[in-house]
Amino acid sequence: TQMAMSHHRPEMIAALAGTMRSSISRRRLLQAAGISAAAATAAACGAGGDSGSTESTAEATAEETASGVQDLSDSEPIVNWSNWVEYMDIDEDTGAYPTLERFQEESGLEVTYTEDINDNNEFYAKVRTQLEQGQSIDRDLVVLTDWMAGLWIQNGFAQKLDKANIPNSANLIPRLQDVSFDRPRDYTLPWQGGFAGLGYNVAAFQEATGQNEMRSLDQLFDPALAGRITLLTEMRDTMGCIIAWQGNDPSNFTDEQFQQAIDALTEQVESGQVRQVTGNDYLAALESGDVIGVIGWSGDIFALGEDFAFALPESGGTLWTDNMLVPSTSTHKKNAEAVMNFYYDPEVAAEVAAYINYLCPVSGAQEAMVAIDPELAENPYIFPTEEFLAQTFVFMDLTPEQNEEYERLFQRAIGN
Repeated sequence: TQMAMSHHRPEMIAALAGTMRSSISRRRLLQAAGISAAAATAAACGAGGDSGSTESTAEATAEETASGVQDLSDSEPIVNWSNWVEYMDIDEDTGAYPTLERFQEESGLEVTYTEDINDNNEFYAKVRTQLEQGQSIDRDLVVLTDWMAGLWIQNGFAQKLDKANIPNSANLIPRLQDVSFDRPRDYTLPWQGGFAGLGYNVAAFQEATGQNEMRSLDQLFDPALAGRITLLTEMRDTMGCIIAWQGNDPSNFTDEQFQQAIDALTEQVESGQVRQVTGNDYLAALESGDVIGVIGWSGDIFALGEDFAFALPESGGTLWTDNMLVPSTSTHKKNAEAVMNFYYDPEVAAEVAAYINYLCPVSGAQEAMVAIDPELAENPYIFPTEEFLAQTFVFMDLTPEQNEEYERLFQRAIGN
């Protein structure tokens, strides 16, 4: 249930935003055409993975999982992990991943880490046929946005996690423990999260409107910005913000309320208020000055630097998570669970968050961050309070039929 809460002072948020690491975020990288998969593999330092399974495997080299595949973790100390681009801490001098190298040294597992998820639908299309036929997709761990993770779970493409192998899963922050797409977190653990809300060029916005900050969609749709705003092609983020702006709940709405939001979107597009409905291309338009205000993603805007600002709308923004999931055809499930457990150690989670600056889902990481960067430890976009999270919505879980219909209406509204 969405609760009305007092908002953080804008000057506080602006100051904190200035402490964000100026890096290229995982979503910003999606705008680059032809991104190739980059794999990082380090040598294993020993044999065998974590043996903390609920069933003894001492006398067996393979163990059959609930999905019917053989878990070869004890005889094959490897993990194949697919993730989004620029979504891991990295040593920019050597190109190595410090936390991942440490995991391999401590566990004796060899991790092939591949940055080949650039879009949820694109990745799904690439592996769907193999999953449907029960064939290996050569991956033991994938990171999918909440709604796509839910689709994999619905279709039987995910393996149920053995929490005995992931004791650190108890560190998941309360706000993300109960989610509609995976209740009660049997199949996924969040990797990172983020927000969709209002991004803008501070000086250009002030010049065009005479206002110092953008805090509402009313300001985004101000005629003074006609032709100089963009919205996201990600239906859940754009429509979630509009549904909330209209006083409805993006996490629980009716077909009629969705249509009401579609009508509002159509009006803004047809009037010429909206320059473009786009993916990450909005960042280039913001930087060039062609666009002044956007519905965009938090990490993207922070990466642009101090001339730009991001705020959750007063009516509420959307909250999304990217989630670790073990595919149904994985043959190294226990090893994948060892990876999850490692990254849910608060000190490790803080090290990752200090580099990528997205919402950290691990309790205790904020305290660990104090030793790394005290300013980042106070940033609500990395470590949001319950009051701050109460200003956000997780978009309603949709059936496949609803998703198809809503996407059709959305695409028509934006002119596709």
